[in-house]
Amino acid sequence: MHVSQFSEEWNSIPDIRLITPDDPSWPGRMRPLSGMPKRLYYIGSLPRDDLPSVGIIGSRLCSPYGHKTAAEFGRILAQAGIQIISGMAVGVDGYAQEGALEARGLSFAVLGSGADVCYPHKNGHLYRRLCRQGGVLSELKPGTKPYGPYFAARNRIISALSDILLVVEAKMKSGTNITVDFALAQGKTVFAVPGRVGDHLSDGCNYLISQGAGIAYSPKAILDELKLPSFCSFEAACRMKEEAEKRLEKSVLEDPSLDPSCKAVFRELSEQDPLTADALSQKLNLPARVVLSSLTSLILSGYAEEPVRGKYTKASSPLYQ
Repeated sequence: MHVSQFSEEWNSIPDIRLITPDDPSWPGRMRPLSGMPKRLYYIGSLPRDDLPSVGIIGSRLCSPYGHKTAAEFGRILAQAGIQIISGMAVGVDGYAQEGALEARGLSFAVLGSGADVCYPHKNGHLYRRLCRQGGVLSELKPGTKPYGPYFAARNRIISALSDILLVVEAKMKSGTNITVDFALAQGKTVFAVPGRVGDHLSDGCNYLISQGAGIAYSPKAILDELKLPSFCSFEAACRMKEEAEKRLEKSVLEDPSLDPSCKAVFRELSEQDPLTADALSQKLNLPARVVLSSLTSLILSGYAEEPVRGKYTKASSPLYQ
C-alpha cells in the first residue's frame, strides 16, 4: 500500500488533536450510542452538532453514473448547509466529498488509518482540502497504516456521525452493507439511489429499497426528510452542469498548449461512457501512440480522467465556478 504520512509529506497540515468522550466537544451524535471509540484523533475540525449531516457511501469501482450522482448529491446537499460524512475512499466516497467541497460546504472523512496517514494516496488533494474545509478523523493512533479490519470498524463512526446514510451505488455483496448494518443498529435512516435493473453496481441499492430504504430519487428526497428547503433543484443543477460542460469544452478548444490531436480526442470523449485508447484510435483514424500521448496531455491538464484502468472520459466539470 502506498501511504503518505503527515510527518513526512503533509507538513503544511495543522496539528493532530486528541479528544475523549468526557470532553464537551465530543460529537453529540456519538454520545448515546454503544460501541463507540474511547478517543478520536482529528485534523481540522469535528462535525458540528447544530448542523444536519448525511453520510454518503458506495462503490469504489463506481460507474460514470455513480460518479456524477455522488458529486451532485454532495454539492446540492452541502449547499443546503448539510455536512457530508464519508471515508475519503476512491469512488463514490471521494466524489461525494469533492462535490461538497466544490460547493464550499463542510465535509468530514473517517479514515481506516491514522489521521496523519493519507490513504489512498491518489486522494491526497482531497485529504488536504478536507483538513481545511472540514476535517479528517480516526480512532487509530497517529502513524497507523491502513489495514482491512480498520476500514470495517471505521464504518460504525461514519454512520454514527450521520443523521441519514445515503448509498449511491453498491453491489449486492459489498462492504457498503457493513455501514448500512451499523446505521440500522444505531437507529439511523437509510436512503439509496435507485439504479437500472440488471446493473450489478445498482443491485445493492435496489435491494435496499425493496427492503424499505428511502428512495433518493433526487437530493430533494433527502432535504424533505430533514425538513430543509431545497437550495437548488436537481433539474436546475443539471442545467448548470450542462453549462459547465460547455465552458470546459470551450476552454479545451481555445487552449493554445493543446495540439489538434488533443482537441480531436477530447471531442470524442464523454463524461458518461469511458472509451479505450484503441476505440478512440479507430474512431479518429489516428495512431494509438498519438491517442495515448493526447490522453496523457489532457489528463495532466485536468481535461480528462481515467476512472477505470485503460478507459477514459472527459473530466467531471465543476458545477459552480
